[in-house]
Amino acid sequence: MKTYTEVIDYLYNRLPMFTRDGASAYKENLDRTIALCDAIGNPQNSYKTIHVAGTNGKGSSSHMLAAISASAGYKTGLYTSPHLVDFRERIRVDGEWIDAQFVVDYVNSQKDLIEEVQPSFFEVTVAMAFDYFAQQQVDVAVIEVGLGGRLDSTNIIQPEVSLITNIGMDHMNILGDTLEEIAQEKAGIIKKEIPVVISETNGITAPVFRAIAEQLNAPIVFADQKYVLSLKEKTASTQVVDVCEKGDCREFTLDLTGSYQQKNILGVLSVVDELRKKDFDISGETLYTALANVQKLTGLQGRWQTLSTDPLVICDTGHNEDGIKEVIKNLQNISYNQLHIVIGAMKDKDLDHMLPYLPKDAMYYFCSPDMPRAMEAEELEMKAAMYDLHGYICGEVSNALHKAKSNYKTGDLIFIGGSNFVVAEVLRDHPLP
Repeated sequence: MKTYTEVIDYLYNRLPMFTRDGASAYKENLDRTIALCDAIGNPQNSYKTIHVAGTNGKGSSSHMLAAISASAGYKTGLYTSPHLVDFRERIRVDGEWIDAQFVVDYVNSQKDLIEEVQPSFFEVTVAMAFDYFAQQQVDVAVIEVGLGGRLDSTNIIQPEVSLITNIGMDHMNILGDTLEEIAQEKAGIIKKEIPVVISETNGITAPVFRAIAEQLNAPIVFADQKYVLSLKEKTASTQVVDVCEKGDCREFTLDLTGSYQQKNILGVLSVVDELRKKDFDISGETLYTALANVQKLTGLQGRWQTLSTDPLVICDTGHNEDGIKEVIKNLQNISYNQLHIVIGAMKDKDLDHMLPYLPKDAMYYFCSPDMPRAMEAEELEMKAAMYDLHGYICGEVSNALHKAKSNYKTGDLIFIGGSNFVVAEVLRDHPLP
């Protein structure tokens, strides 16, 4: 395989892929990841890491931490998933995508082992990221968990600190049917004597985290018990917050405007506190600058992102119960006449934990992303009707957005969401400048 396109096609078509195939692509042990990393000398052990898990908020938190680390002068790797527009988004160093030629060379050099081990797409990607970060000689890498934690391919690292953002009802067919069961899986990233930060206290899941942390003698911090946040000001492009600890308050301007970032920042600040204890040199000025420029520094997309102002079009990748609740909270903070919602979902998504929270007075444009795992627009429309949500069956995502724009009147709002993959298709047509 000589070209980047050939290699990406090979990875997509040859390997089991969760975003395409669902639960059948999920490997319930770390054996293949260990084999892949053993073959290249376990590069993940050659630099420091920060491990981030959670149902919602782990992507935003990972990008915040990467922005802070890079701004502090540390060469910083960032591994996240899934990508929205280009595979290379998953693997970045100081905000720059992985070099396409490295992807080509890596896959060609490991092809025989890949054929022998039969890993998933995600497992190959994790090993590739670890190798790239080593060859780039990063100082630290922020590693986002793909799914769960305990059995996630990323869970072979020994991080400086672990972060678990929140626990919600998602991927129940894999992680469990209760918050306690899901928390148990996420808590699998907690390591012996390594500090763990929990962004958001939940009365059901907190005992799970405390018990596992105590068993492993891992210092545990609940960020929302350490810090108190108040919103001072919010605009279309920023929000200003006060974060207080025992009466000592600091003001931060965030370029990430979703209301849920107010939860994420507390976990991020608590992680920074733990890093400082380990002699990371992160000044207050660096912290302020980084948090005000996360999108610019890391290229984060799809988190309450305004795509245009005329018509007003906003997208967000929230795609489970807690994610949708946060979307609704954000929508309630915007003044508009008519709300148009372009929405799609995956076949394996438990819509009973999403649809009840969506506004009944919105006009819906039901669509199906271009991938095998996507729910057909007709089926989504039928399920939505059971919750008194009505609108148009549009088929392709582009058709749905076109229809919404044709019905748009000045003062309205078009929201795009329901799935990462709906947002991804739209972002391909609305790249960041």
